[in-house]
Amino acid sequence: MAPAFDAAENKMMTEGLSPLAIRSFRRNFDTLMSGDTGRLLEETIAPVESLPHLEELQSYTQAGISALPRTVVLKLNGGLGTSMGTTRAKSLLPAKENLSFLEIIARQTLSLRQRFDVQLPLILMNSFRTRDDSLAVLTRHPSMDTGVPADFLQSKVPKLLASDLAPLEWPCDPSLEWCPPGHGDIYTALTTSGMLGFLLDAGYEYAFISNADNLGAALEVDILGWMSQEQIPFVMEVADRTRADRKGGHLARSRSDGRLMLRESAQCSPDDEAMFQDIEHHRFFNTNNLWIDLPALRARLEESEGLLELPMIRNEKHADPRDRRSPRVYQLETAMGSAISCFESSRALRVPRERFSPVKTTGDLLALWSDAYVLTPDYRVHRDPAAQPELLIDLDSEHYQHIDDFMKRFPEGAPSLMECSGLRITGDIRFQKDVILRGSIELTNRDFDPLWVGEGTALGF
Repeated sequence: MAPAFDAAENKMMTEGLSPLAIRSFRRNFDTLMSGDTGRLLEETIAPVESLPHLEELQSYTQAGISALPRTVVLKLNGGLGTSMGTTRAKSLLPAKENLSFLEIIARQTLSLRQRFDVQLPLILMNSFRTRDDSLAVLTRHPSMDTGVPADFLQSKVPKLLASDLAPLEWPCDPSLEWCPPGHGDIYTALTTSGMLGFLLDAGYEYAFISNADNLGAALEVDILGWMSQEQIPFVMEVADRTRADRKGGHLARSRSDGRLMLRESAQCSPDDEAMFQDIEHHRFFNTNNLWIDLPALRARLEESEGLLELPMIRNEKHADPRDRRSPRVYQLETAMGSAISCFESSRALRVPRERFSPVKTTGDLLALWSDAYVLTPDYRVHRDPAAQPELLIDLDSEHYQHIDDFMKRFPEGAPSLMECSGLRITGDIRFQKDVILRGSIELTNRDFDPLWVGEGTALGF
């Protein structure tokens, strides 16, 4: 199979990717070739029983404020939201009150600067396909400029044909030949872009990292203070798992050395699926809100010759996500949260659910649009305390999966979901304004013609 990697290596070199990025891909490729699927077996891990909670960190507030001048906010902004049929950065979608995710993030950062009188840099990890449009949003706020580069680029790797591991050739759309190497690439990209060196030379010591599609992830000074005062190199925010999180990655502890670790769904053996989804056994999931001590990161990278030992995740998909007839490919990825096992003194911290509101589907977006979520004056987004504690939304993929189809069916915005605990829609159903849904609702339209829910309609108990 050496020729398969040679072809992939040549492809990456021709694309101008760095030697370190190629070496990172080679490590994952070799792992795949060894027959290692990246699975973490249940017998090798132990559940995490208890953790400190954010509410216990109030004594660290002043330490956090003192550390703010040496802190940056870093948002992962490379996602296109292809599962929702978008072709631009997902963060450019409307989120709340006609503001995009990225616009809210920019205003939230400016609010923090004004509150604490600090120059808090906002940095994006972009992909080649999200960079230009996203930076254009930030230029609307000249005061965002702090002298720190506004972004750096994540790498990209070839998609591999599942049949023979050769790099995909797709002449009709060459961009589909490439995929991001997962958000675990952030550590390599920080190095190869020069961003890590720049920040350290400028005196920055801490980075708060989160996904751009999670508007619940705002910088919290108590966590920063805890991290700085206790000299913790790596902090992962985790939340209690619910039914909605059964298939998401969870926190665990290695039986061999006792270190904290992360197990993603792609790393779960079919035989372990029941235990993986047992939310009473594995109680905490990774919110992907991370805090990193930058000098500690540099030292760890120097120890490992520039690459953290992150488990490879093999994701199998279609070459063209929009065409199920396209060939099956492997995307070799890593998860940034897996770095928790790379630092001996890493810690995990329980946080309220409101710090985790990601948008992965149009159902998530519908919930965010609705009155079940509020946008505060300091541009934080969280669940309204008066809303139902749990809201499960299942939208018919044929009519609602892609953003254009979704928006066509909610032309006046989302219905009221304050009193809704579950919503399932099957078929072409469209909503006029001021619709109210209560309780657990299931709506079905089996006709070809759309069914309209009229203005001011109230459904449910």
